Amino acid sequence: MSRIALFASGSGSNFQVIAEAIQRGDISADIAILVCDQPDAYVIKRAEQLQIPVFSFRAKDYSSKVEFETKIVDKLREAGVDFIFLAGYMRLIGETLLRAYGGKIVNIHPSLLPAFPGKDAIGQAFNARVKITGVTVHFVDEGMDTGPIIDQESVRVAEDETRESLQEKIQKIEHTLYPRVIKNLLTKAVVEGTKK
Repeated sequence: MSRIALFASGSGSNFQVIAEAIQRGDISADIAILVCDQPDAYVIKRAEQLQIPVFSFRAKDYSSKVEFETKIVDKLREAGVDFIFLAGYMRLIGETLLRAYGGKIVNIHPSLLPAFPGKDAIGQAFNARVKITGVTVHFVDEGMDTGPIIDQESVRVAEDETRESLQEKIQKIEHTLYPRVIKNLLTKAVVEGTKK
């Protein structure tokens, strides 16, 4: 069974959905650790309620990204982590984590990449008045939302759409797409592992 780390910075709605899918047996995995860069984020409460270990930190307490990512890698190795899934983690992954877990870090982004990378993708799409936006799950590389795309799902932007209603639609898609992609990736990893 794969041991996964979830990285989050905020309320943790994707974290919750993934944890519940694992509890139901839909995804065969253990959440070994939550990594959070905001020690007062609500996602930490969610993890504590589920008795999932947490490593939280403040970037400003470290002299560099290399220093805090080295600490994260140590924590992940101690926990026996195989894969990292970013679930609303608002930091660009640096080369220290990429070197340790290259090809095993996955992110979910609330747009149809390559359109609207970076922060506030929902707001970007809404302000651009596009007719269609959506959600992308992709592997993480050194760029901002530039890694190879694993799966995407689109959502139509209604004429009378508000930013809030669009956010709700996007979150609904995230909450079905991400667990499905995680399940498929981990199943494939197990199959490939047994072939070796």
